[in-house]
Amino acid sequence: MAALPLGFAGRTAMGLGKRIGGKSAEIVAEEIQQRTAEQIFKVLGELKGGAMKLGQALSIFEAALPQEIVGPYRATLTKLQDAAPPLPAATVHKVLTEQLGDDWRDNFLSFDDQPTAAASIGQVHQAVWHDGRQVAVKIQYPGAGKALLGDFAQLARLGKMFGALLPGLDIKAVLAELRDRVAEELDYLREAEAQHAFALEFHNDPDFHVPDVIAANEMILVSEWMDGTPLSRVITDGTKEERDHAGLLFVRFLFCSPARVGMLHADPHPGNFRILPNGKLGILDFGAVNRMPGGYPTVFGQLTRIFNQGDMDTVVNGLREEGFIRPGIEIDPDALRAFLAPYVEPTAVEEFTFSREWLRAQAASVTDLRPTNVVRQLNLPASYVLIHRVHAAGVGVLCQLGTTARFRDEAVRWVPGFIDDPNDEALAVP
Repeated sequence: MAALPLGFAGRTAMGLGKRIGGKSAEIVAEEIQQRTAEQIFKVLGELKGGAMKLGQALSIFEAALPQEIVGPYRATLTKLQDAAPPLPAATVHKVLTEQLGDDWRDNFLSFDDQPTAAASIGQVHQAVWHDGRQVAVKIQYPGAGKALLGDFAQLARLGKMFGALLPGLDIKAVLAELRDRVAEELDYLREAEAQHAFALEFHNDPDFHVPDVIAANEMILVSEWMDGTPLSRVITDGTKEERDHAGLLFVRFLFCSPARVGMLHADPHPGNFRILPNGKLGILDFGAVNRMPGGYPTVFGQLTRIFNQGDMDTVVNGLREEGFIRPGIEIDPDALRAFLAPYVEPTAVEEFTFSREWLRAQAASVTDLRPTNVVRQLNLPASYVLIHRVHAAGVGVLCQLGTTARFRDEAVRWVPGFIDDPNDEALAVP
């Protein structure tokens, strides 16, 4: 990562030379941006681990950046959603030998050394299982665990800085929760258990398909192969109708899973989703899941509905009870209403359109670090860390898709407490 600024400086100096040689400033700037984008992809991809996770996060939230800034980087960031520089075949074979034994090839009729996808923790190879089934073989990078946890140790050292910028946030609790959840992603047996549960629940479902697990150990996961159009391609090439359909299924999956499976898929970037030829949404990668045996917290739906009804005193009281407002922190209800309104709006109207322009407006309010910004006063309770991660990333994907749909209907159907509930009295202001 440290090489990136140096590389940029070198390209800028080379650009100055080209300008002296006669090229226009605009052309030179475009060339510099393109080479910088390519190097970012190369560096983040080769580092894997937390650095690549950062790149994948950026790939989702590029929709929040002004076009003149992100234009040259959009294609490069999108590529990080489901592709990265792969490991050499010799390294892949070494991992397979260590995990499955010298006779690992006996498990397969064929095995493609060229990966079909490469991401932050592992890469996927297409193969034919010994019984003739087409399979996806997910192989964890050597040292991925040590690298990821080392990245979080570095983040923890920045805790004081986060505390100064966001005085309402208990950053230690948030980082501890994230570290524990990321550590779970390294356990492919745990991932296999989650994927199998999703596959059973959504077997023959009219909207969704999850490939089932065939075999697994701590670092190798073999599952059924699934063809389809990556969501990243729907974003770039899909018709309005196709993007609306994909976005609605995307939201329906995230909302219904806690109720139906007792788990929330917690890594909703486009590389993990496919639109199948039959129109279903196919879902991959269950390394990051939030186990929610009781479904979504009822208070989540209650407070959303009460906000839509305009009772801010009850909303503030409920957020305080849930730990979103820590003791001793005072919140201006009007400022909180202004901040939350855009995010709650999709559940308040019959139909809503997500867009890059809408997201840019929300990003501007979140990144305003003036002391009066209500965002700086809010906390993120540890139990909501993955829920927040899913909602934030999900909004980014919907804005990339530009989806128009009846999102309120999905909240009514799947989010407990969103319709009238006698338990609301428990949230009332004393």
